Amino acid sequence: MSSMIQTKGLRKSFSSKQRSKTTTVDAVRGVDLDVAKGEIFGFLGPNGAGKTTTLRMLATLLSPDAGEATVAGVNLLSDPSEVRRRIGYVAQGGGTWEDATAREELILQARMYGIGKAEAVARTETALEAFQLTEFADRKCKTYSGGQRRRVDIALGVVHGPQVVFLDEPTSGLDPQSRAHMWEEVRRLRAEGLTVFLTTHYLDEADALCDRIAIIDFGEIVAEGTPEALKREISGDVVTVGLNGATPQAETVLRPQPYVHKLEVEEDGLRLYVDSGATAIPLIMRELEGSGIPLETILLHRPSLDDVFLTKTGRSLREK
Repeated sequence: MSSMIQTKGLRKSFSSKQRSKTTTVDAVRGVDLDVAKGEIFGFLGPNGAGKTTTLRMLATLLSPDAGEATVAGVNLLSDPSEVRRRIGYVAQGGGTWEDATAREELILQARMYGIGKAEAVARTETALEAFQLTEFADRKCKTYSGGQRRRVDIALGVVHGPQVVFLDEPTSGLDPQSRAHMWEEVRRLRAEGLTVFLTTHYLDEADALCDRIAIIDFGEIVAEGTPEALKREISGDVVTVGLNGATPQAETVLRPQPYVHKLEVEEDGLRLYVDSGATAIPLIMRELEGSGIPLETILLHRPSLDDVFLTKTGRSLREK
């Protein structure tokens, strides 16, 4: 399968001035990526990890300081204008005008890419139908719900027929029903032959949608592969312990236990990484009971994508 995005040694630094002293921050430190044509590729990372900076470089919104990149068969550094013609970009904040209609927005977007008026109108009709926007296409965008506006945003990103579309947090802020509908739209884009490069902080989204993912931390790729392959790298089981206000006491008791490889404190309990849940659960229950610590729930599950994220970065992306 041919590549749609390839980077090698991509770098970007920023200078900041504090108290008359200028410091340099290395936001992206030599990123290598290879995204295949026709796949949904997820790009994950904590805030400040370099995720957005990398995305903005690939979308030609920032110029790399060093490295090489090819997007949609075009050299990113030598011909960024041609890259822009071949890609779509959907920012997290969206780009709809409050007093314009979806139909007006889509026609204008197509025309800005040099598409003739008749073809722009035809593509707009196709996009309105594909994204289920037809029934309110002539209402002003300020009357749309969050899910409707997001569908308009993505329609704007693909109406000109790009080969790859960059989606920055496509479902951020949407209700569960709108998120599920957006997942269907992203899958449909892939089925139509587009390559989709998306960032998300919803790990269930990355797990359900992405053919492959890459995790970036401190400007470097720390993991890459299919969600299933990455989860298989995490050996053992995960035990979550629900506690009623006794989390600090339980942490003190359980952290030193030899069968606990890693312990993460959560809002309402603990998350323990162990070799065998079947062996560890009775021991955990016995330790808590012996210390007079009330146990609300105890659950066993296989490692998740968030466990991969935690292992690779030392931080969690789960929603609190």
